[in-house]
Amino acid sequence: MKNRKLLFLSDALLYTLTAFGGPQGHVAVMLREFVQKRGYITEEELMELNALAQVLPGPSSTQTLVGIAWKVGGTWLAILTFFIWILPSATVMCLAAVSYKMLADHGWVADILQFIHPMAVGIVAYATYTFANRFLHTRVSTMLATGSLIATLILQNAYAFPLLILIGGIVSSALESSPNESELRVRLFAKVNPNKAAYFIGVLLAFAALGALVNKTSPFSLPIRLFENFYRNGILIHGGGQVLVPLMYTEFVEVKRYLSSSEFLSGYALQQALPGPTFSFTSFLGGITLGNKGYGLGGQILGSVIAVIGVNSPGIILILFIVPFWDDLKKITRIKNSLSGINAVSVGFMATAFILLVQPFGGNWMAYGVMIATFLLLQFTKVKTPVVILIGVVLGLAF
Repeated sequence: MKNRKLLFLSDALLYTLTAFGGPQGHVAVMLREFVQKRGYITEEELMELNALAQVLPGPSSTQTLVGIAWKVGGTWLAILTFFIWILPSATVMCLAAVSYKMLADHGWVADILQFIHPMAVGIVAYATYTFANRFLHTRVSTMLATGSLIATLILQNAYAFPLLILIGGIVSSALESSPNESELRVRLFAKVNPNKAAYFIGVLLAFAALGALVNKTSPFSLPIRLFENFYRNGILIHGGGQVLVPLMYTEFVEVKRYLSSSEFLSGYALQQALPGPTFSFTSFLGGITLGNKGYGLGGQILGSVIAVIGVNSPGIILILFIVPFWDDLKKITRIKNSLSGINAVSVGFMATAFILLVQPFGGNWMAYGVMIATFLLLQFTKVKTPVVILIGVVLGLAF
């Protein structure tokens, strides 16, 4: 059994270093490596874990992989697998945040970014279109997406996101579910350990309270508030990294101005060229944020750690908490049906971010052209995102 766990960890490391393509591509690789090749779990178990990750907030690829590890070797193997999965890309993004200011002073970096930035916006446009095409099939979902787009454009407030997600889930659950599920819900929630639920909610409330109570002139204030920001977003985000990036842009760039649009897009483009989870992008955001606020090298590293732990903790806690009684949970259609409304609202968030990202282009028609070309390349060819970013780097160096 011990040898099987070690073999799984080595397979997880190999998977980490080769997993390109986002959540959809990640699941295909998991099917090949963990089901067909090694037989750690069955295909049915993999699909159920992936469905559970889609229902829960948080990083879907990470939650699916952690769920597989839990089935293979329990909680400690699951936690160790999480760190193997997140550390390589998060470390690269941390190093990028630390060196960003130094590299940005070089002229050749500016040349590269003239193509990379509109390409990053094109990738967001492609993700928005893909999500809209996948989730907006009813009048209710279309109205929810449109409403969230209008609301976020008008309000420009971080607290609008949880409220809109809650409304979306309630609306779709109420309209699409049968009322005859009360007995099943009672049996399910009778199994829930109230202490664990209290710890989960308590962490969020504790750090939110600390962020409000600590004097904003204190050096501890921003790191505490930053952890609360990422932890809260980790609770709210459904749909994986495609939703994470637009949500973070609206909150951290447009609302709180922790970093510039150029910094954000540079980090996003780099992450797209790396294997591993999209959520590792938060490592760059945290490092840049504390660097911009004068916290120095140690502060930037701390910011990266805070971001990665904060945004991933809710999803990891949830998957380890819920997997043991998923067989009961998946029978409650109200939980499944709430996802369609949440996803519809998320499409609105993504559209909002796309509009905000396009605004700095102004009259730069080259930027619009590169953005459209990126969208068309991803939509109508089999060219993968890392290759698109590499093309942008080559074009920048050549022109």
